[in-house]
Formats: sequence, C-alpha cells, structure tokens
Amino acid sequence: MHLQKLSLVNYKNITSENFDFDAKINCFIGNNGVGKTNVLDAIYYLSYTKSYFNAVATQNIKHGEEFFIIEGDYLLEDERIEKIVCSLKKGTKKVVKRNGKSYDKFSDHIGNFPLVIISPSDRDLIIEGSETRRKFMDGVISQQDNIYLQSLVSYNKILAQRNALLKYFAANRTFDALNLSVYNEQLLELSDYIYEKRIWFLKEFAPIFNECYQEISNSKEEVSLLYKTQLDEAPLLELFEQNLGKDRVLQYTSVGIHKDDLQFELNGYPIKKFGSQGQQKSYLIALKLAQFEFMKQVTGKKPILLFDDVFDKLDEDRVTQVINLVNKDHFGQIFITDTHGDRTENVVKRTDQPYKIFHL
Repeated sequence: MHLQKLSLVNYKNITSENFDFDAKINCFIGNNGVGKTNVLDAIYYLSYTKSYFNAVATQNIKHGEEFFIIEGDYLLEDERIEKIVCSLKKGTKKVVKRNGKSYDKFSDHIGNFPLVIISPSDRDLIIEGSETRRKFMDGVISQQDNIYLQSLVSYNKILAQRNALLKYFAANRTFDALNLSVYNEQLLELSDYIYEKRIWFLKEFAPIFNECYQEISNSKEEVSLLYKTQLDEAPLLELFEQNLGKDRVLQYTSVGIHKDDLQFELNGYPIKKFGSQGQQKSYLIALKLAQFEFMKQVTGKKPILLFDDVFDKLDEDRVTQVINLVNKDHFGQIFITDTHGDRTENVVKRTDQPYKIFHL
C-alpha cells in the first residue's frame, strides 16, 4: 500500500496543492513556515481522521476560509485504488469518506491505512505527563484492535459519568453508594480488557523497541520501557473503595487504568532527567520505529512512515544508523521534511531507493 496522490484545499496555511508521490521516498524541502509539516499532517489526517498537531478541528482551516478538504488516493497491493476524503466546514460536523461512502463512526476507519509519524513534538512523550504516553500506547494498540478502541471510548464515557455523579454529590451534599457502584461495575468490566491488552502490548513491544534503539545507538546504551499501573497494587473495585473519600473530596475518579503510565529509562535512570538531547531523540525515533515494526508484524501491512525534521540534533553516526534501518526492504513508503536540501538529498541517495524531492 502507498499514497499515490494528495490534494489539499485550505488546510492550515496551504490554499491549494496537488502532489503525485513516489512509492518509496518523498522529501519536502523548504524554510520553516512554508508548510512542509502541514503536508505531513494532512497525510496523517487521512489515516487517523484528525490532526497530529492540533486537536481542535476548526483550527486546521486556513485563516479567512470556511472549510478544508484533504483527498488521498492509495494504491493497494492488489492494484485497487482507495480514495479517502476528509473535510470540514465551519458550523458542521467533520466528514470522512472512503470511496464516496461516509463513515458512521470514525473509529471504523482507524487501522485501515496504518501510519507512523516521527516529529520534534514527540518530545512531549518524555517531558509531559502520563496522559501523553497513554495516548501513544493506546494509539498503537487501537491501530490493530478495534475492540480495544471501542472499550477505551466506552470507558472514558462512563468515567465522565462517574465524575459528574461525584460532582453532583458534592454540590447537593448527598451520597448514593448504589448509584456509584453501577458505574464501578461498568468500569471494572471495561478496564479488565484494557489492562490485559496493555500488558500484552508491552510484552510484545519492549523487545522490538530495545532492538531498534541498539541499532540506532550502536549498542552504546541500555534502555527500558516499563508499564506502571495502579491495578498492580490492588483490584479495581478495591481501589475504588480505598479511595472513595478522596474521590468525593476531589470530585473526580483518582484511580483506575486512566492513570496508567509508561516509564522511559536510559541505563536504569529516567531519560527525562539524565538523557542528552541526542539520546532523547534517539529514544523517540526508536520508539516510533518500534511502533512501525510492531504494527507491521501484527497487521501484516507496512505503515506509511513520516519523518518530520528528524535529522536535527542527531550526530552523523545516528543519522547513518537511522538511514540503514530505513534502507531495509521491509519499509514501505516514506515521507521526509527538512530545511536543508543538500543534507536530505545526500541522505536519501545513500538508501539506494527511488525518491522524489518537492521544494515548497
């Protein structure tokens, strides 16, 4: 599978652009602010039905315009063309169509056109709170397990209802244990599946991640990826009981799988505190390349790979190792952005793969 054509209208700072892509490597060259990353984000949108960089859908419409349209033509392994269209008009709901037919639920689209993006904003995985790392873990699992995605959606809805009930209790100085227990039981059923699936994911994913990092760093450092969850301390219903007083004071649910986290370590220490910029960037690239390999193994599809300005802050040795990984036959279509045309062309020439360069 690869993206053959891309058409953009009023997406972020792009008025109108059309691209015909190579099946292997495509590079976007230009100064900061010209729209290179926005093209990658549009490609991401076609796979995930949302922007990677801005969750507020209307803010992706070009300033002064009323709508945006993203169209992509994918060539599948059996030579069929699949057309995906994502569009949004102010004041209306977002529309996602596959071959002219609209999706009732956007979640039904997730996983059909697998994609992995590597971006400077990935540093949020290291420096931000646990929610960012949970979203990464959930995003990878959801690409190959729609039941997991639906379980997450349902869990978050019921969690919001439980939180609203806790707020109601506080506002009205009342309490109904039976009413609360209904939500507790529903959350228990959903969290069991999510918890077990996350454990399975880390067991499968961590060795792949370690291998990717060793290749990038030439085995100079040891890394680990650990799953942290309150459910290791006690069953969920017991946690609810132990923290009932706290939840009533805080007016929200303080325990559960929505508090899970991934712990990133380098040589046994948190990479956030003890990793250099180069080491952190290598860690993140390895994390995303492991996501690619994991998704490929589980789904049997080669995800599209987006490299957004990844060569900055990497020394020559690490750039070489990344390119050596990319040059393996098991990678499919790749998109790269860079501000330095000469650097990018020198890099892609070393891959012995066909490529196109677009100057923006």
